[in-house]
Amino acid sequence: MDQSIHDVRRSNWLNIVNECQQMPANMTVKQWLADNGIKEKSYYYWLQKSRKEAYGQMRMPPAASSSEITFTEIPVPLNKQEELLHPLQECSYAIK
Repeated sequence: MDQSIHDVRRSNWLNIVNECQQMPANMTVKQWLADNGIKEKSYYYWLQKSRKEAYGQMRMPPAASSSEITFTEIPVPLNKQEELLHPLQECSYAIK
């Protein structure tokens, strides 16, 4: 397909997609498409195509330049019983 024809179609469908998204709140997409004589499959095809194009034009923030991994110690408060036990001492619990 000639690029200029594609550009005209793309522009036309972008206008249709924008108009559909401006429809009244009490109207469904399906109803709007039927009222405007637009095939549902064609609409969703061009909607997907326009979203992919918009996504391709997005600029992502650059990744952090440092690839070094660092860890942070997070202190966890101990309950009273754990504070009394020596770290290497075994503990046993009886279930009554």
